[in-house]
Amino acid sequence: MHNAYGCLARTASVSAAGRLRRLVASRAAIDARALAAFRIGLGSVVLLDLLLRLRNVRAFYTDYGVLPRETLYAEFPGFASVSIHALSGGLALQLLLFALAAALSVCLLVGYHSRLAALLSLVLLVSLQARNPVVLNAGDSLLRRLLLWSVLLPLGRAWSVDAARERGRDRALGPVASVATAGLLVQVVAVYAVNAALKLRGDAWLSGTAVRYVFSLDQFLRPLGELLAGYPALLTAADYAWVALLLASPLLLLTTGRVRGALAALLSVGHLGMLATMTLGVFPLVTVVALLVFQPAAVWNRLPDPQPRFDRLARRLPDLPRPSTPWALVRRGTRVLSVLLLAFVLVWNAAAVGVVQTPESAPVQPSERSWDMFAPEPLGTDGWYVAPATTTTGETVDAWNGGTVSYAKPPDVSETYPSARWRKYLATVALFDGRSLADEFAAYLCRDWNATHDSTLAQVSVVFVAQPTRLDGPEPIENRTLANHSCGR
Repeated sequence: MHNAYGCLARTASVSAAGRLRRLVASRAAIDARALAAFRIGLGSVVLLDLLLRLRNVRAFYTDYGVLPRETLYAEFPGFASVSIHALSGGLALQLLLFALAAALSVCLLVGYHSRLAALLSLVLLVSLQARNPVVLNAGDSLLRRLLLWSVLLPLGRAWSVDAARERGRDRALGPVASVATAGLLVQVVAVYAVNAALKLRGDAWLSGTAVRYVFSLDQFLRPLGELLAGYPALLTAADYAWVALLLASPLLLLTTGRVRGALAALLSVGHLGMLATMTLGVFPLVTVVALLVFQPAAVWNRLPDPQPRFDRLARRLPDLPRPSTPWALVRRGTRVLSVLLLAFVLVWNAAAVGVVQTPESAPVQPSERSWDMFAPEPLGTDGWYVAPATTTTGETVDAWNGGTVSYAKPPDVSETYPSARWRKYLATVALFDGRSLADEFAAYLCRDWNATHDSTLAQVSVVFVAQPTRLDGPEPIENRTLANHSCGR
């Protein structure tokens, strides 16, 4: 009798453990076609990011620009040490590395040696970001992490050149469940969960005024954003709706099927709304791509199969030799790396909001600024830049905006920032603890003006015109001089 009870207990325990494994596996699973769409989106965003950066490659990534390597090594030695782009201060190396990164992003997009393309894209992206950390935002951080997880995932299982080359082998298009898929899902949800926790620490998001404050920051707004800024009731509703979605984001890990897909779709709509109304660089697109992995099989079943196009492409591309690899060892190594990375993601994000404490001796400490987009409160100050300068003939000009010097608010503040990267850079210049960045910006203005104008600058100042954001009442401006630079030095 005792043995019978013991057998029943063991059977029940095994059954419960099996149900738990199946429950976890169903939540960690990603449809192979969702991974394919994620890969295509990721390759496209990396390529778009490169094209957008290319407009300012000389200003941001060479010694001619705003962050010469001497200053990079002095202010950000850790970043400088991992940047291939910092091996030269000239333009030629940057263009070569940009071209190589673009080619790899296309390989990732079409699924041509997907994992290798993801790995090399990650190396070059880390190098590029490290060359000028001043222009980075949360979208760059998330893009880097998504590429890291991609190296551990079978991105080429569907809709790819790799899939065309693997015909005849078992390449079912069903769900893929592993520690790596779980890690990718957790990584995406962590962005929203941490941001939600930080927003709850402030008052603006819970009072319904945060989005109104955001839409009073003219430096961010596109024309549609300027239009919507005149409808405070709509912005208040958007505030509460977005906070509700952020609070619901953990359900992306707890649900499956249509519920999970619907929540991911609503978050994507929110990000596309940001893209339409604000200049935030590639951040909204990165998050939309990340959310693709939560869409269930029912969504992909409705789409036509694009694999025949990849089959035709595979016949045109050379089939590079693949090393004879002990796949059992590779799978084991991938699993171990996935477990370690998942543990790191959980601890890092928990530490960022104070749930756990990291040792003070740790070489790198988590920062609440990891996913602090407009949290815990939106920016309290809007502003624009003026660079009053004197030429060698005594003429006074604005070396940043051109024309005569005026500190009055421009008709369109956002147009005074050439791109989202420039706005991020100049925001960092205004807040940087020390004068080196402002001094280097002033020196760049001298070099650039003298190279593109008939006149020559003798002296230039960098002035940030700060305007506190207020929902009611006047918004006085304050001129903050950040640097005075002699162009002859």
